[in-house]
Amino acid sequence: MHPLNGAKVVFPLFLCVVMRQYKSMSSLASLSLPFLRKLEPETAHDMALDALMLGLSVPVKRPVDDPALATRALGMRFSNPIGMAAGFDKNARVLRPLAQLGFGFVEAGTVTPRPQPGNPRPRLFRLTEDRAIINRMGFNNQGIDRFAVRLARLHRTLPSGRGGGAGAPVGANLGINKTGADPERDYPALVGRVKPYVNYIVLNVSSPNTPGLRGLQDASRLKGILDAIAQRHSERPPLLVKLAPDLENDAVGPIVEAAIAGGAQGLIVTNTTLARPSSLQSPFKAESGGLSGRPLRPRATEMLRLVAQAAAGRMALVACGGIESGADILERIRLGADLVQVYSAFAYEGPALIARLKREMLEIMRQDNIEMLDDIRGTAL
Repeated sequence: MHPLNGAKVVFPLFLCVVMRQYKSMSSLASLSLPFLRKLEPETAHDMALDALMLGLSVPVKRPVDDPALATRALGMRFSNPIGMAAGFDKNARVLRPLAQLGFGFVEAGTVTPRPQPGNPRPRLFRLTEDRAIINRMGFNNQGIDRFAVRLARLHRTLPSGRGGGAGAPVGANLGINKTGADPERDYPALVGRVKPYVNYIVLNVSSPNTPGLRGLQDASRLKGILDAIAQRHSERPPLLVKLAPDLENDAVGPIVEAAIAGGAQGLIVTNTTLARPSSLQSPFKAESGGLSGRPLRPRATEMLRLVAQAAAGRMALVACGGIESGADILERIRLGADLVQVYSAFAYEGPALIARLKREMLEIMRQDNIEMLDDIRGTAL
């Protein structure tokens, strides 16, 4: 047996033994992180998914959120605005455990019509000195058939509404295959497969790791894809479009208008970047792929400001990119975000991140006499 494959078997068993010694799930998660960080990043990620599937480091009951953190967007109520971004759970394997950790919503994918292996490994890199990640995964996933089966199974556990089985709103992030793709055909077909089971749907037209994908953000091309979806799906959950941080500033306005004209209800701002800030220190800084984490924060924040100004309250906005503190979240809300998503910070801190972010938000809100998040939304624009 390859040593890393052996580790994938041994680690969950190791955690089962350790669980008996620890009353606190956060203690267990903290104990496992140093071990995972010693492994190749993608192997560590796979093992974290396996542990979540086994229920390790997952509380029996979902934490109860302070009512001050509640917000409404996309026609739904969220107990808190912090979501798990796409990319962590590509195949919809651990949506319920992630919700149990305390996320306000969870997003699975990116999923494509056909399974595909993605790019050759290694394709995931920790830039520890920069608290960042570079990935060139290439939409590796098991395809829409398995993805839809898992969503349907989750949906059936609580038939009261879409995504109800997870315990928090669920989104599906959709993409196209590297070869043989027809976006005007594939995106509507994917929407049809997931729409009975999720609370919202995201079109990923901004990953830097699928050749030609970012060209779909062009205003006229995006409008064509949205029109194709509208023709086939007059009824569907809210539809969002995920944008790249590397767009030219003057392209933002036309893209926002195209999204609105095409019937999209929201935008996710932003995906990973191809830019490499001069401040990067890690020896992996020259690796190709999309950069996420702390170095993305300045551009993601500026992009949110541009998008919020162009949208002028006509769409829901989800901020993503370099969010790692309660202050970061409140800053994005002041810039017009309705919700936020994290990924890299979770990869570095694990489940303890969620409680910390909520605690920091509430401390700042009390200090600044902020009763509800609605009171500050868009005030910095």
